[in-house]
Amino acid sequence: MRLTLIATALLSVTTAAVAREKIPEATPNGAAVSCIPLAQIRETRVRDDRTIDFMMTGRKVYRNTLPSACPSLRFEQRFSYATSLSRLCSTDIITVLYQAPYLTPGASCGLGQFQPVTLAAR
Repeated sequence: MRLTLIATALLSVTTAAVAREKIPEATPNGAAVSCIPLAQIRETRVRDDRTIDFMMTGRKVYRNTLPSACPSLRFEQRFSYATSLSRLCSTDIITVLYQAPYLTPGASCGLGQFQPVTLAAR
């Protein structure tokens, strides 16, 4: 029997100034992969409607560039995903979570490949 794992990556609400920050430069650091292990995801940083950085254990970073813009992803800064595996893959779908009186699902969008990167120092 496959256990369905439902994971929600919630980010704290950011100020308008933080939401307008420029996306940090990222230098590819190896070949892109289709999946990353859920247990190693420490945090996610939504950069814009198409770009999410996955901060992993061991200071590794994977940048995921969605094939298409995901409406309101940058503004809301939070999303959920469901998977039956112990990893998140490029075939998985994320759902933007709107902050209403409680979290409400919004647009659903496909993920892209996970590119290991080194982020430029600020």
